[in-house]
Amino acid sequence: MSRFHRKVKMISAAGLLTVPVLLTGCSIFSSQTSESVDAPPPILESAMIQAAEGNGEMVKTEQMTVYLKDQNGLLAPVSMSLPALPDLTFVESSLAALVLGGAYSGYMPEGFTGVLPQGTEVMDVTVTPEEKLAVVEFNSKFTEYTPEEERQIMEAVTWTLTGNPDIQNVQLWVDGKKLNEMPVNGTPIAQSLTRGIGINLDLGNHLSTNSSPVTVYFSDESPAGEQYYVPVTRLVEPSTNRVESALSELIKGPESEGLEMVLTTATLLESVVTGEDGTVSVALKDEMFAEGDPIPTELLQSVVLTVADNSGIADTKVQITFNDQQTVIGTDEQNYGEPVAKPEYINEIGI
Repeated sequence: MSRFHRKVKMISAAGLLTVPVLLTGCSIFSSQTSESVDAPPPILESAMIQAAEGNGEMVKTEQMTVYLKDQNGLLAPVSMSLPALPDLTFVESSLAALVLGGAYSGYMPEGFTGVLPQGTEVMDVTVTPEEKLAVVEFNSKFTEYTPEEERQIMEAVTWTLTGNPDIQNVQLWVDGKKLNEMPVNGTPIAQSLTRGIGINLDLGNHLSTNSSPVTVYFSDESPAGEQYYVPVTRLVEPSTNRVESALSELIKGPESEGLEMVLTTATLLESVVTGEDGTVSVALKDEMFAEGDPIPTELLQSVVLTVADNSGIADTKVQITFNDQQTVIGTDEQNYGEPVAKPEYINEIGI
């Protein structure tokens, strides 16, 4: 029985009384004592020493979302508060977080790693907001990866940078030369990289010249027991309603090992309607849930994330009806029957 089904079973059996249990979660810090607290990562430790000696100010931290490889070898967005490096901009720091054994390696949550080769340095990032373009230059260490790692490196860099509202397109340079193809396996880059390349690409059995990509969000659990969302791009038959196609794939469930389904295969997608204000209304039905049952947050958030990424509308909001109920309360006590935006920061996983 999957974690999702075990959770649904507990909710159905105990109703609202299970909410405190589900909200408690498992924290990596919960079992630590004062004697087992780890030393701070080198960047922060250095700043603390300098501040104590009167040679500097305490390092400032910045909240950013970067795409890291998880224990199953898939990329997932991870939102972290990282110390600002004096010689790097915010965008450059987000790329530095992707480097294996890099300056931020001590900040990686358990089970997550960067994907850029060790020794990779971010030489420069130039962002042109009016063109939604980021031009990124790495040193030659960027090229020291295996052919199997090439696509994941492209995806991690592209999805990390395009999380910035000023960036939709990414150009890659190495040692002063623009890349028209990736340096190891020769994957074409054309003019620039966009989120159109997909992420954690699941080709399935639908590969054809007419296929259209949709990205859906499944669930997983870190070694420390923290739930998080994993985006997966699938190729589907072209449709006039991309959101509906994406939600249909979400209902089918994951094919990658380690991922958990968030909707049961018995879920019915009754309708998807986009209002004049851009709000997307989704009507779902699943007889597993009785009236008044709280709905698992991971189910509802996966729907919100999937709709937001496939609607084609900036800052879209999503409202959900479930079993014809207009009020849909999640285990996070939020009402998803009201318009809900995609979270600004996804997967805030503790170190």
